Amino acid sequence: MQMLGIAFGTTVWSSVPQTEHRGETGIAYWRTQSFGTIRVRMVEYTPGYAADHWCSKGHILLCLEGELHTELQDGRSFTLGPGMSYQVADDGEPHRSSTAIGAKLFIVD
Repeated sequence: MQMLGIAFGTTVWSSVPQTEHRGETGIAYWRTQSFGTIRVRMVEYTPGYAADHWCSKGHILLCLEGELHTELQDGRSFTLGPGMSYQVADDGEPHRSSTAIGAKLFIVD
């Protein structure tokens, strides 16, 4: 990833419009900013959220609040709590996430 042509700026995430993305169960609320080819998101999963697909997009993800369970298609699974992160490459390892209690995430992809 190269970060070129991005001027210094700040983001007040509460002022970024929110979009709703339904999962197999629950809802993900995204606040998204794009900087060239880089997408930056503040994402909140409602309690009981479960993704409805396997994702092959690369991410760097930081859990800010709650708990996030991420399952890889090969059967491995990981649980993140506040202050924990994961990273995965584009087309690297298909993954999907869920949460019993809800989660707030900061994601760069």
